[in-house]
Amino acid sequence: MSFDNLLPVFIVMSSLVPGVMIFFLREGSHRIRTLLNLLGAFLKLLLVGIMIWGVFHERVYETQFLIAPGLEFRLHADALSVLFVTLSTVLWMVTTIYAIGYLENSPHRSRFFGFFSLCVTATVGLALAGNLFTFLIFYEVLTLVTYPLVAHRGTPEAIRGARIYLTYTLVGGAVLLFGIIWLKSLVGTVAFVQGGILGAVDPALYPQLKIIFLLLMIGLGVKAAIVPLHGWLPKAMVAPAPVSALLHAVAVVKAGAFGIIRVVYDVYGVEFAHELGLLIALGIAASITIIYGSLRALSQDNLKKRLAYSTISQVSYIALGASILGPVATIGGVVHLVHQGIMKITLFFAAGNYAETLGVHKISEMDGIGKRMPGTTLAFTMGALGMIGVPPVAGFITKWYLGVGALNAGVGQWILPVLLLSSLLNAAYFLPILYRAWFKESQGAWPDERIPAGGLETHGALLWPPIITAIMALAVGLLAAAPYSPLEWVQLIAYREYGQ
Repeated sequence: MSFDNLLPVFIVMSSLVPGVMIFFLREGSHRIRTLLNLLGAFLKLLLVGIMIWGVFHERVYETQFLIAPGLEFRLHADALSVLFVTLSTVLWMVTTIYAIGYLENSPHRSRFFGFFSLCVTATVGLALAGNLFTFLIFYEVLTLVTYPLVAHRGTPEAIRGARIYLTYTLVGGAVLLFGIIWLKSLVGTVAFVQGGILGAVDPALYPQLKIIFLLLMIGLGVKAAIVPLHGWLPKAMVAPAPVSALLHAVAVVKAGAFGIIRVVYDVYGVEFAHELGLLIALGIAASITIIYGSLRALSQDNLKKRLAYSTISQVSYIALGASILGPVATIGGVVHLVHQGIMKITLFFAAGNYAETLGVHKISEMDGIGKRMPGTTLAFTMGALGMIGVPPVAGFITKWYLGVGALNAGVGQWILPVLLLSSLLNAAYFLPILYRAWFKESQGAWPDERIPAGGLETHGALLWPPIITAIMALAVGLLAAAPYSPLEWVQLIAYREYGQ
């Protein structure tokens, strides 16, 4: 096999091998564990860089073999998979640095970082999956390896949250499996093909294909936290901050959203899905989720829970973009894979810093926190403004393309009010936090302040990751038209999908 055939496998293995090795390290092997994590992250970044160059120049990177008659394991790189793999790789590296600082002197670090690496392995594997069968394998592995991360603290609340998460996602995976088997029995293949695989299907199968689409959306919608399948996500906030950041920005919810994009564009085909009337149903579900998540966020005093309901709302922008026929809306939805990830990981890093350094978990405790932790709060501010859609931060680009795409598709009369209301609600639950942080005086001693060494506001490994991702959130908006920016890359995806 050539290097091009093996490159997808190498990218998957670059986090799998370090993850397995870490399980066998003693708790005191801090330097070796850190070295393995960072070497794996740097190697993956290098390999992904090679893949980006090759996919842009239309090289084919593919690994495939038969597991059983009719069941093909296939890893394949295209522009969409490279986008998600790059996001996962870059944010894994940043989150690894953050987690090293966050878990310093904590128990069970080898177990944590082992499953942490396996989580990224599963995410990259499903991103590179070349068919629904391969996608399902990594989708279910992702469920299993994130369960110990959610339950990491071992408290009754953590165990309960992890069990709720596992119940939701396993049921969702079973529904997804049923839908894939049914689809394969009808059309004989479940490969991801540009434009979809159902263009020439017998019209007599249309009723069954509609039901299968619903099953696939339910299975994927659990991880994407589409209402009413979202109940696990707020409960999973008992996890440590690095896990919350990973769940919301890179792994679980993003895996569901990525799967929705794959089914709409590369299984059904967006035009065929539109012909069957499936996109309108997806758009309505996404719109309800966007508004519902924002409304629930308003009433949350716990900072991580407010961010969790914000995720429920924000991730559905991706599904909303997939539900609108046309290249402009596609750009808006797909680019939000990246934009939401960068902004949300910034917010969770900052929330973790407040909790770890000052013992602050509630918004009502955040008065004057900007003066005590200016770097962290500036990063949080950038992420929040991006979520609201304030230019030139990344979130503005998403909402602009979704709005213009809706107008071009003739559905602006209901999409634009959803976007406007969502932005107003985003402002309603983020701006009071910023006001408390920057303009109110602190109420006295912090709940559990820990004075860091070195004169910084917090441990350096906790401070720099949110600052870096906040700069990224600003940069991908400010430099959206630059070569190889996320927006430019997504325009390439839309061009190859629509040919325009």
